Amino acid sequence: MQRVISSPIGPIGIQASKSGLTHLWFVDQDNQQRESSLDPCSQSAKILDQTEQQLSAFFAGKLPQFSLPLAPKGTEFQCQVWQALTEIPFNQTVSYSDIANAIARPKSVRAVGAANGANPIPIIIPCHRVIGKNGKLTGYAYGLALKQTLLDIEARSSSE
Repeated sequence: MQRVISSPIGPIGIQASKSGLTHLWFVDQDNQQRESSLDPCSQSAKILDQTEQQLSAFFAGKLPQFSLPLAPKGTEFQCQVWQALTEIPFNQTVSYSDIANAIARPKSVRAVGAANGANPIPIIIPCHRVIGKNGKLTGYAYGLALKQTLLDIEARSSSE
């Protein structure tokens, strides 16, 4: 089940299975898909409702940590990276090598970058919190401007 929700950064698509949230993507204005017609009382509909509420609170600066069931699909390595990303504290950043070390694969920095770029649930699995070892913004599948915007939202929320 999926739906498109409004956000301060534009429309966002979200998709869930009965196990948890599976995808989040940034929707092109001309290609919006609306909610599929499944039972609104289903488990996936409840997960979409929770996701919409928590994203709204995040953008309003009132939610430092998401608490949603997640069900991303990926390789074992990707899932290890994505799990490590969920452990990055709100309004903090780490480097790709920090993530490689966190999963006990210190030589896999490039692979960590690739897994980061393949993250199917951005924002909630906070790949935007990963920056270059030199402290500069690097690589973000949706552009560095959006990455900076997400970091700014978190910084603003922490200072309130």
